[in-house]
Amino acid sequence: MPGVFVLLWSTGFIGAKFGLPYAEPMTFLVLRFAIVTVLLCIFAGLSGAPWPRDWKTAGHIALAGLLLQAVYLGGVFASIYHGVPAGISALIVGIQPLLVAAAAGPVLGETVTKRQWLGLVLGLGGVILVVWTKLDIGIGTLWGYALSVIALVGITVGTLYQKRYCPGIDLRSGTAIQFAATTVVLVPFALLFETRQVQWTGEFLFALGWLCIVLSLGAITLLFILIRRGAAAKVSSLFFLVPPCTALVAWPLFGEQLSLLALAGMAATMAGVALVNIAPKA
Repeated sequence: MPGVFVLLWSTGFIGAKFGLPYAEPMTFLVLRFAIVTVLLCIFAGLSGAPWPRDWKTAGHIALAGLLLQAVYLGGVFASIYHGVPAGISALIVGIQPLLVAAAAGPVLGETVTKRQWLGLVLGLGGVILVVWTKLDIGIGTLWGYALSVIALVGITVGTLYQKRYCPGIDLRSGTAIQFAATTVVLVPFALLFETRQVQWTGEFLFALGWLCIVLSLGAITLLFILIRRGAAAKVSSLFFLVPPCTALVAWPLFGEQLSLLALAGMAATMAGVALVNIAPKA
């Protein structure tokens, strides 16, 4: 399951870059989330999924969804739209495991061992090395990179919030609530700041379909299952593998070059993930 999640999650950055030439980021996401909301509501209804019994629980679920969907994906899509390569956006967001590990102790009461910390620092060093080799070329804009950082904060806080306040939600009804809330929040951004014009090309339809079915239904469900079953720091360490996977796919598709230093950074990242995930329990 972790390996499948990493592969699917990595294609999200590729799908974003593939479809964004034909629609602006918030318009793209509103279309995506509206479709997924309808599909999930139908599935939850037909399968008899239980819905939250009170507004407080529903609010926690919706807020976690806004962090994991609106802030995170909104930041990533806008960042790529403003010229940041898919690989670099994935690398910036890849710092997330270190932030989660630092907060998992005081927020969730989880124990992060010294060996896990070593793995997290090694993974962070690998990410920084790859980012440094890319930034040295001068690709993207300062605002674009800032949007990736905003996405990083969103998925970090969202992971911790989901683990603490929504550990037992039904994945069918819970994700339907989250995507519905995200759609409502992003609509004003599309109305106020974008033209909402869409070029319905074959490439855009493929990207939209892939992101709706494979990412929003497949990868997000896997993420919630992993968060529910594992410690937040260990689950988050999987995100260190996403940048190398994204960069490897983006290389032949979009010509995003990989230098020897970048490959070395990827190797360090993979070693860091291994240390975090095979660490013995404290």
